[in-house]
Amino acid sequence: MILKDILAISGEPGLFKFIAQGKNAIIVEHLETKKRSSAYGSAKVSSLEDIAIFTDKEDMPLGKVFDLIHEKENGGPAIDSKTDTAKLKAWFDGVLPEYSKDKVYTSDIKKVAQWYNILHKLNLLVKEEPEKAAEEKAPKEKPAKKNPAPAAEKKKKKTTPKPKTE
Repeated sequence: MILKDILAISGEPGLFKFIAQGKNAIIVEHLETKKRSSAYGSAKVSSLEDIAIFTDKEDMPLGKVFDLIHEKENGGPAIDSKTDTAKLKAWFDGVLPEYSKDKVYTSDIKKVAQWYNILHKLNLLVKEEPEKAAEEKAPKEKPAKKNPAPAAEKKKKKTTPKPKTE
């Protein structure tokens, strides 16, 4: 999933969209209410793109976890984040069986389900196309110049006339 410019602010409910960078703060817009506000340097702001879930092997980016939820739910909404703890854990174990049971808390699972449902409701769950990702990573070739001039013609020596002596 493409999660660029979608932010979570500690202590604030919901998700936010990055709008602009100010002098002492960033300007954000709440995804659901469309209300704009400032997030100052004292607020803990996290981009969803930078968040990962602990697994037994290596951390899995949140975008890939959202992809797995999308596949499991057949494009529908996820489980309600206010569901019983045991049901939430069982659901998340079905989505990502190799998640670290010691490091991933119930509150983390609730956030993942809540964020997924917010993005699903607003149709912001856009899958990253593998072709575009490959094009961005591949270096672009510069077109060859037509009929390049020989190096000798490019650099002509400037000569100054010598004064005549009688």
